[in-house]
Amino acid sequence: MRVSARFNRYATLGLLPSSKTSMRMSPSVVPAGNSIWRTATLISLLAGASLAQQSTVSSPPTEPAELVRKTVANEIKASKDDSARFMFRSTKTTPKGSVTKIYIETKEATAGMVVAYNGKPLTPEQRKAELARIERFLKNPDELAKKRRQEQQDADRTMRIVRALPDAFLYEYAGQQLGTAGVGKPGDLLVALNFRPNPKYEPPSRVEQVLTGMEGVVLLDTRCHRLASIDGHLFKDVSFGWGILGHLDKGGHFLVQQQEITDNYWSISAMKLDITGKVLLVKSLVFSMTEVFSDFKPVPKDVTFAQAVELLEKEEAVFADNFSAGTMTPR
Repeated sequence: MRVSARFNRYATLGLLPSSKTSMRMSPSVVPAGNSIWRTATLISLLAGASLAQQSTVSSPPTEPAELVRKTVANEIKASKDDSARFMFRSTKTTPKGSVTKIYIETKEATAGMVVAYNGKPLTPEQRKAELARIERFLKNPDELAKKRRQEQQDADRTMRIVRALPDAFLYEYAGQQLGTAGVGKPGDLLVALNFRPNPKYEPPSRVEQVLTGMEGVVLLDTRCHRLASIDGHLFKDVSFGWGILGHLDKGGHFLVQQQEITDNYWSISAMKLDITGKVLLVKSLVFSMTEVFSDFKPVPKDVTFAQAVELLEKEEAVFADNFSAGTMTPR
């Protein structure tokens, strides 16, 4: 998996007290780049049990801990792969409504533009405001550099979570199922593993601290050694800084799904996060969102941020025209 705008959302795992959220994955595991866990600040976990019940339990093909270790090693390798860049669509839904954006990955940073609110194309006023937001990165190199640093920090935080997976949890074989569109590679065998905290694991920082209160199910592609899904929940409150910095409430849920979008290249297909808590004992923390990624198209590897912005403007116009003509139903 490679770290991109999508992958950074996975970083929300390191939830407190980071500022922003973003994410994605590449050929092997977050998204200024590409993979299942991209800009850093995300994690939700709750439907693990249902996954295990749906799959047929038989003898595990490989020792669970070894499967996880091989998969994580491959995801880390993939996160460093910079051989391809993509344009893709994201639709994020929260209690306040939905926002649809188109993203383009570039070496400088990931460019993104809102193309719809609640399924409707932008009004002239909204389009003007969105263009002004994007153009500030073109007019101010310091702003673009800041954006890139934030993406990298998010990606780094996310990868710390990924690296911790083999040691932070104990795994138990829970069955098998086949990959489907949006989850793994269609037709590939996926192994389901229940996970629970390893009592011997000592988090090196508060980024990994959240793992001590999680349990759930992971789906691993045993042929590609890729992470197809992680679905879990917080079975207890998790405190940061002895509770002074904040805490996450018991019952929080996190789901990340990854798919193969082209030969040997994987990316996050969907995320769901429902977490509550407090920051600095006072400020309420509420994350409730579902985000779906689709319409992946390759772009030139050497595309610049400025070129990406030009392309985004054209894509937004096409999106609006297609909607008006009734040929597109925004997701």
